[in-house]
This record gives sequence, structure tokens and C-alpha cells, in this order.
Amino acid sequence: MDEPVVLVKDLTKLYRLGTWPRPGHKVVRAVDGVSFEVAAGEAVGFIGPNGAGKSTTIKMLTGILFPTAGTVRVLGLVPWRQRSLLSRRIGCVFGQRSQLWYHLPPVETFRVLRSLYDIPRADFERRLKLLREAFQLEALLGTPVRKLSLGERMRCEITASLLHQPAILFLDEPTLGLDIVAKKTIRDLLREANKRDGVTLFLASHDTSDIERLCDRVLLINQGRVLFDGSLDRLFRDYVTRRVVDVHLEEPWEGDNLAGSAVQRKSAYHLRLEIGPGREALASLLAELAKRCRVRDVAVSDPPLEDVIYGLYRRPPEEGGAGGGERP
Repeated sequence: MDEPVVLVKDLTKLYRLGTWPRPGHKVVRAVDGVSFEVAAGEAVGFIGPNGAGKSTTIKMLTGILFPTAGTVRVLGLVPWRQRSLLSRRIGCVFGQRSQLWYHLPPVETFRVLRSLYDIPRADFERRLKLLREAFQLEALLGTPVRKLSLGERMRCEITASLLHQPAILFLDEPTLGLDIVAKKTIRDLLREANKRDGVTLFLASHDTSDIERLCDRVLLINQGRVLFDGSLDRLFRDYVTRRVVDVHLEEPWEGDNLAGSAVQRKSAYHLRLEIGPGREALASLLAELAKRCRVRDVAVSDPPLEDVIYGLYRRPPEEGGAGGGERP
């Protein structure tokens, strides 16, 4: 069985605040015994509130930080010991940090990266041609980075991170500050890199739309610990506590509230109801509606992903452990 692209076991990072060992120093557990694996070709969303330990974890996975304890292997390498070797096989995109030379056109940065990664010229030209066409960069390559819009710059950032054909791409807020059109473009490009080229994605983002559109699996972290590790479907199945039902009627509604539901919104020909998550609750509601009025249309929806995640964050610690080591 092939080794996972990312293997993390009991990863811990402590920070000491104040002067140690003087009295009064404080130890902060930024990452507290985290364990998970990422297989080749997966697209994993790594999410948590500010201060949860996301950035610290990514910095240890990419070799920027040393852990206090635990085991990490990325592509079979120990990141902080073999950082030079690892850097040739991974890519990084950070929404708030740029690897592009601000006053030079993107193509000049690409040429510098060719030298840094020792990419043969023929391979570089072929790879850049593919990325240039896929990312629609023709009009951008000769324009100084400072004159590019944020969305244009992020397309160039992702291109720069993919030039050397990395096996895994670490992304931290890649759509931060982008408008709707630019976000969709970036998501489409990342999805194509994942599906077409088999690039493993490890995505940290506060934008739940990034997670829903790019990732099949979610790692939730809070206070340095994994709260949930599993598919989006499992997250909704296990932790959705309510569903919303929109009922459009053929005739004005004049009845009382329906048992087992709470009315969120009501007009003459429309009801928005909140019910429990089980099939029984929906079946009971539909049966009661059929008895009392003529129904034109029914739409059932889960709450937004951010609401589900927010509910997990607010759970007491003893309830928050949502399968840190198990995945379907």
C-alpha cells in the first residue's frame, strides 16, 4: 500500500510566552496532538476559526516550523529536515503573500522559478504554454504585477506554484478579497488541476464556498485539535440539526402551525418551515400538508455549511471530538 502524501501523527506545537523558566511564563498549545492522513489526489478543506492552529500546522507541513512533538511526513520526507528536497515537490499559494516580483511582469518571475527548480528549458516552455492557455494569461504575462487586479495576480500566483508540477498544493485563503467572478475562475482552475493533473489540494479557507466547490473532505480544527475529519456528506448527515422546507401553495394558507415544525416565514401562498433532520420529520410534514391544503411545490434544503461548522465550534470540548482519526 502506497504511503499517504501527507502523514501526520500526534503533531504538537507549543509556544512559551514570557521568559522561561522564570515564574509567570505561559505555555500555549497552538497544535495539540493532531493526527490525519491525506491520500494522493485528494482535495481536503482545512478549516477553523482564527487561532485554531491552521497556519501553524501548514507551516510545519511545509518545513517552515519545527514541531514540539509528533511525526510528519510529506511525500515521504520530513519537512523541517528535508525542506530543500520537499520544496521541489510541493507548491504553495497564500492569499496574503506573493511570490511574484511586484515591479516586474509575471513572466520574469516564472523564468526565475525555472532556474530555482532546475526545470529544463523545453519542459518549462511546454508547461508554461499549457498553463498560459488554461489560465488565460496571454495579456498578463508582460504587464507589471503592480498593475494587475487581485484576481489576475492570483491566476499568476497559481501558475507560478504549478510550473514545477508539484504533487501537492498547499493553499491558504487563495480567494481572499476576490470578487464573485474572480473566485469562480480561481476555483475552476484549482479543480481542473486536481481532477486533470491529479494535484493533491490542501486548502485552508474561511470561505465555506471554497470548501463546498473544491473539497470532498473536511478537516475541522479548533483550539489545536481536530474536531471532525470526514466527507462533506458525513458532516451534514451527522451534524445537521434542522432542515428548511419551502412550501408553495395553490390556495391561501389559513391554518394553524403544523406540528413538529417551526414557521420561519409565512405569506398567503408560501410557508418556510424548520423541521428536524430525519426523514420521518419530512414525511410527517408532507403527509400533514397533503391533508390540509393543495401544494404546488416543495423545496427542502440543509442549513448553510458555515452554520453547521459554527455549531461544531460551539460544542463543549467533550462533545466536539467528531471522529478525529476515522473517515468513511
